[in-house]
Amino acid sequence: MPRQVLVIACGMLAREILAIRERLGLTHLVLKCLPAELHFQPQRIAAAVDAAIGKAKAQGYRHIFVGYADCGSGGMLDKVLERQGVERLEGPHCFALYQGMAAFAALAEADVTSFYMTDFLCRQFDAFFTRPLGLDRHPELARDFFANYQKVVYLAQTEDAALERVARNAAAMLGLAYEKRVTFYGDLGPALARAAARPET
Repeated sequence: MPRQVLVIACGMLAREILAIRERLGLTHLVLKCLPAELHFQPQRIAAAVDAAIGKAKAQGYRHIFVGYADCGSGGMLDKVLERQGVERLEGPHCFALYQGMAAFAALAEADVTSFYMTDFLCRQFDAFFTRPLGLDRHPELARDFFANYQKVVYLAQTEDAALERVARNAAAMLGLAYEKRVTFYGDLGPALARAAARPET
């Protein structure tokens, strides 16, 4: 029976990690998610992950993997993980992870003015953008808030017409061009499979 592997992950990846766990039969993988709102407060990620690792070790977990990329922490997360002896997802952020590192690198320069959306961000667009920015009351402000962007790039984990409609409507509201890239789970699946397969220590 494989030993348990604890994945401490961003809440924005919860649905995808659970889907991968089921698809690959990784029944020994245990998921603990930190609040998705940390995506918008990257300066808090390193401390939150540090505390979660400390708690997990106190609970007896021997194999811990962090389901975050750097995610805007400016290298602070890596300092925590080096001290704790824990690995994380490769790359700068989940948008690169979903596309795959090679594809992301090839498109990075062209995407500098792209506003990325994922399945999660489509589901939460109103909660994370429309209402906090007051766009439900003042939609005319949308183009001011997003003036530095040229297009919405929807990185689709699933083929879901309702989610794509949200992404298209967001692009229209923001006055941006629209592009859809079907990435599915990108590098997330292989990364979790490798973490789950590490030998007992």
